[in-house]
Formats: sequence, C-alpha cells, structure tokens
Amino acid sequence: MNKRILVLSMALLLTAFYANAQSGFGIKGGLSYNTNGSLKNDVNTVIDNEGNGKSGYNVGFYGKLDLGPIYLRPELVYTKTTSEYTLNSQNEDYKIARLDMPVLVGLKLIGPLSIFAGPAFQYTLTNDFKGIEYDNIENDFTVGFNFGVAVEIGRLGLDLRYERGFNENEATFIDKNISANTTYRLDSRPEQIIFSLSYRLSGGK
Repeated sequence: MNKRILVLSMALLLTAFYANAQSGFGIKGGLSYNTNGSLKNDVNTVIDNEGNGKSGYNVGFYGKLDLGPIYLRPELVYTKTTSEYTLNSQNEDYKIARLDMPVLVGLKLIGPLSIFAGPAFQYTLTNDFKGIEYDNIENDFTVGFNFGVAVEIGRLGLDLRYERGFNENEATFIDKNISANTTYRLDSRPEQIIFSLSYRLSGGK
C-alpha cells in the first residue's frame, strides 16, 4: 500500500473519532527504552543477539471515549527508536521511525488509576543502520500489542506501558565496506518500555 495513502487514511480515521469523541482529545509525548531482534549474516549466523537498547521518543495525539468504567483510547503517534549492535568490532546504531496507531481499551480502577491493553498498528517510515546500505524490509506494516497502567489527574495524564511486536519483520542491509559484500538480516520487531505524558485539550470536567 502506498505510504501516503496509508498515513492519510490513519489520520482521517483518528480525526473522525476525535470529532465525535464525547470525552475529549489531547496531545502526548514521552520517552522509551527499546530493543529489537537478533542480527544475522547471510549464512544465518547470529552476529549480535538483540543488541543493546537505547532511549527513544514518541509524540502524537489521542482521543478518549468514556463508556462507564471502561474507556476507548485510540492514538496516532510518531515513534523514533534506536538500538545498538556490534558489527565488525564496532558499535553501530540501528534507527527506526514509525507511525503507530494503538487502539487501547482501558478499565478504571480506583480514583485516577486505570489499566489498559490493545493492539498497535505500526507503519515503518524510515529504517537505518549506520554505516551499512539499506536494502529491503519485509513488511512496512506490522501489528504489535500494548498494555500498561495510567493515572489521570485533571487534564494531565501519565502512563507506563510495554509494547511488543507480534510478527517477526526482517530488515536486510548490505555492507559494501568490506571486500566481499555481506548481507545482514535484522529482526526489526520492537520491544519497548514506554513512559508518556499527555495533556487533554478538550472534554472532561
């Protein structure tokens, strides 16, 4: 599917929801700690198993529809993550930029505290391994899963969540810096701990 069409469709879907949401919508942003899958060479020898996680960030907006003790919260978020792998005796950064659309169902517990879970639809915008030429990624569009805990006080919200990609998504890179070109394959499926701060722009008390 054309990248522009998918991004536009997701934006229109979220805009329609926010326009009709009775509980309001807002903006959000935060930090994450991310790792990916193993790095292998062209004979499937593991070079680095999951690498080292690094911090990333996310920014976007959300809508929220209250349904009694349950709420529905779709989000549209730009996410940038980085992982570090050891390749040819050097540490290299693997960077991914994605457009994420979590669709979360929450359950209110006590006071401002709630828990939530739901699928996250992910679209890869850029995919970069420093020092190595990018060749191909198996699937631009993937699906993951989020679950976590949230606190909402007035217009401010805080949440801590875990995100994991469901399906293995292989990215291919070609190292042309050595005499014989070597192909590397990396499982780009994300695994993140995400901390977010949100601010409700409209709706609510």
